[in-house]
Amino acid sequence: MPDVLWRVFQQNRALADALPVHAANAIKALAMAKHALSSGVIAFLHTFNGQLEFNSHVHTMVTAGGWRASSGSWVPSVYYHPDILMRLWRSAVLELLRSALRSGTLTMEMTVNEMEAMLTEQERWWSVKIKSIDSIEHFFQYSGRYARRPVIAQRRITYIDKQTVKFWAKDKRSGKIVQIRCSLESFIDLWVQHIPKRYRHAVRYFGLFAPRAVSQMFELIFAAIGHKRRPRPTPPRWADSRKQMSGKDPRLDQTGQQMNWVRRLAPQASV
Repeated sequence: MPDVLWRVFQQNRALADALPVHAANAIKALAMAKHALSSGVIAFLHTFNGQLEFNSHVHTMVTAGGWRASSGSWVPSVYYHPDILMRLWRSAVLELLRSALRSGTLTMEMTVNEMEAMLTEQERWWSVKIKSIDSIEHFFQYSGRYARRPVIAQRRITYIDKQTVKFWAKDKRSGKIVQIRCSLESFIDLWVQHIPKRYRHAVRYFGLFAPRAVSQMFELIFAAIGHKRRPRPTPPRWADSRKQMSGKDPRLDQTGQQMNWVRRLAPQASV
């Protein structure tokens, strides 16, 4: 979306949190209207750029094909026209802001007339990029990167003391690495604005990936494509996961002996 809207969504975080829903609805509407198919969508809300500015946008992953309910079959490939998808996404975002403006719930620095004029100016070309995912490994690399991505990697912070923080970022316009310097308080403020509220999911599932649709549709979809759905794998034990990540068995002490675990019982009140 245009950068003039970043500040608006920064001041109205609840509206920014609603962006994944509108992104998924735009994709589902295109698949249904153009191809009469139901698709599955996974959406990630991303609110920052390299300079840690509030840059709200949505990364989505959608099934390459879709389910055709009329014939009970799976269509393996669907073309998502970028221009049509851009118009649907643009319309959804602008209508979201206009609805908040009409209801008087939009926090803004402009007057109502100035905001309406600014929103009208944004009815122009928006950047919508569509790329294909080539493999399962690529899928997990992409999704894992955005599901729990930290605001800034530690390697980008080059200097820090009690007053100053320096970090580098890539300037998208020039393609060069630039050094950014700010106070410690400013750095914390930049970081905090991107922390989602408690219980706010970083990953959202829609369409065929929605929990109810998974339980109702996946058996039919797998049968239609001639595959048997695999059972859910057994989660690994906590100790085994720690050993795999760190190389150390948390059940062993410093001498390599098995530790004896003692269960602590809450003290009982005396009568």
